[in-house]
Amino acid sequence: MPGAPVSSHNPLAVVLLSGGLDSMVCAGLAKEQGFRVLALTIDYNQRHRIELDAARRIAGRLGVERHVILPLDLRQFGGSALTDAIDVPKGGVGDDIPVTYVPARNLVFLSLALAWAEAAGSNDLFIGVNALDYSGYPDCRPEFVQGFQDLARIATKVGSEGGTVTVHAPLQHLSKADIAREAARLGLDPGDSWSCYDPLPDGRPCGECDSCRLRRAGFAEAGLEDRGDYARTP
Repeated sequence: MPGAPVSSHNPLAVVLLSGGLDSMVCAGLAKEQGFRVLALTIDYNQRHRIELDAARRIAGRLGVERHVILPLDLRQFGGSALTDAIDVPKGGVGDDIPVTYVPARNLVFLSLALAWAEAAGSNDLFIGVNALDYSGYPDCRPEFVQGFQDLARIATKVGSEGGTVTVHAPLQHLSKADIAREAARLGLDPGDSWSCYDPLPDGRPCGECDSCRLRRAGFAEAGLEDRGDYARTP
């Protein structure tokens, strides 16, 4: 229950669970490390809403302590192909920050996770960002993770009283192939997760957006089966 005391022998962590492969593996690693998991999914009115169903599925498979799907309509702001009437690019991963970047998304989401963690008596947050196969998003870099952890120390009651808040980013330096291997090692089913930015009307992943390309390449490099029924092969 919110606000319940946490045993040091059975710590509690808030895990951001989008429904994607990375967040699934991140939650699995938190469980493996002995944390009781509070899973937080943000329904930001994204166009790829199938991932919300994936988040529910993953939370059920992992047996998390509590799963909250929090509504936050970022379409009111727009500014991204995931929240606005902007075409999702299909030409391959480039060097610039793509239009699928949602302005300050991970900053906003981690702030909400921090608020829940403090209310629940937890000092640990988990986020599935990685700095290698990350499409150039600025809020996936190690500097961002460290910066938020520093901010959490001065922005919270627990920090002002001498406590610490740890932001765990266990996938930070892993490639997508490494993440696919971790999913296999943890016994997680990749078919439970969802990565596509622009699903087809029949519910299949497009196979051409940056996220599909990175995921497919990662599983291929790892020599593992993805089980994604992709509509097209780039």
